[in-house]
Amino acid sequence: MAAVSGASAVSLADAAAQFPVLRNRSFDGLPVAYLDSAATSQTPDAVIEAMTSYYTEHRASIHRGVYPLAAEATDLYEGARERIASWLGSTVQETVFTANATAAINMVAYTWGRSNVGRGDLVVLTEMEHHSNIVPWQLLCQDREAELAYVPVGDDGVLDMDALDELLARGPRLVALVHVSNVLGTVNPVASIARRAHDAGAVVLVDGTQAVPQMPVWLPDLDVDFYAWTGHKAYGPTGIGVLHGRRALLEEMPPFIGGGHMIRTVAANESTWTDLPGKFEAGTSQIAEAIGLGAAVDWIQAVGIEAIHAHEQALVAETLDRLASSSEGRGVTVQGPLAASERGALVSFTLEGAHPHDISDILGSGGVCVRAGHHCAQPLMRRLGVPATTRASFAVHNSVADVDRLIEGLGRVRRTLRLD
Repeated sequence: MAAVSGASAVSLADAAAQFPVLRNRSFDGLPVAYLDSAATSQTPDAVIEAMTSYYTEHRASIHRGVYPLAAEATDLYEGARERIASWLGSTVQETVFTANATAAINMVAYTWGRSNVGRGDLVVLTEMEHHSNIVPWQLLCQDREAELAYVPVGDDGVLDMDALDELLARGPRLVALVHVSNVLGTVNPVASIARRAHDAGAVVLVDGTQAVPQMPVWLPDLDVDFYAWTGHKAYGPTGIGVLHGRRALLEEMPPFIGGGHMIRTVAANESTWTDLPGKFEAGTSQIAEAIGLGAAVDWIQAVGIEAIHAHEQALVAETLDRLASSSEGRGVTVQGPLAASERGALVSFTLEGAHPHDISDILGSGGVCVRAGHHCAQPLMRRLGVPATTRASFAVHNSVADVDRLIEGLGRVRRTLRLD
């Protein structure tokens, strides 16, 4: 793994104190128990300070100007790209900034997809995908008259690998899957699936949105063709995402959006494109956001992704144990693998007799922030036979005290809804 650059080590305890929203907000004298990082993480001081520094000390457009402010802004922006690429074992040329993971996946669908998927071709997804990794492929398959097929999810929350092999035997053009499910918490064996898919002649795209902030990710080991993730779930700002792509594929793909910066020459009737990754970054870039994401990566490295992963797994294990053993957990059904070692930093569940929205509302009234709904995974909800779930997701700032608040809050839910 790449070593941290330009950041001093930060302990877990120190890290937990570096989130201004959590310092400044309280409910009835209690701190916020923020358990919704799978939707959007909180932002530490270092990220806010880096973005503020750009706006107050280095504000200028990038790449075009030769005066000192513009050069400083360009160095900050491209320096962030270099550190982000290095962190995951990618290269600058293969690290494209986008608006978010959704935009990254759409870029692949509209460029690589429309150049390589034709009538009768097969695209393979899984039943546990977020809508961001479903809808772009639906649109592609409808446009190209291609077939869309799904790898089933077992009752244990794990992909049916035999079914995957049956689909791979049909020679799909693409296999797209999530690294860590945002509902089940399932950690998919991406490297193994990528090897099987490549042997079948397929290109592999991975939605790494939940994985990148939670666990070590080293792209050379995964050996996938496209890997997408987003900044706002990785302690960074909104409005910035990343697509890591295999260089040979990116070179062949046409631009997604045309305009300024992505060109080399523009004539009256045709244009030529600049080098990677600029070919896919038309217009004025998300300068402050990229700088902020670079600072977020520095901050994660200062804390240590292995330490973050171990900390969050311990909280998941504590939550699973408390739900299984406490009176407050009666009637709770946990979705996904029941071993903390087999899942990401979240626990999604239903409570018999209670709608997830009511659970979330009652918990929220006590300062416990959880997510309720279908989590942008309606096909998976149908597979699970539920309309929605309640999801508690953990981050570096959470503690056992937050788990206590969650479990105690479920007791309040039971009393409020008269479930006992």
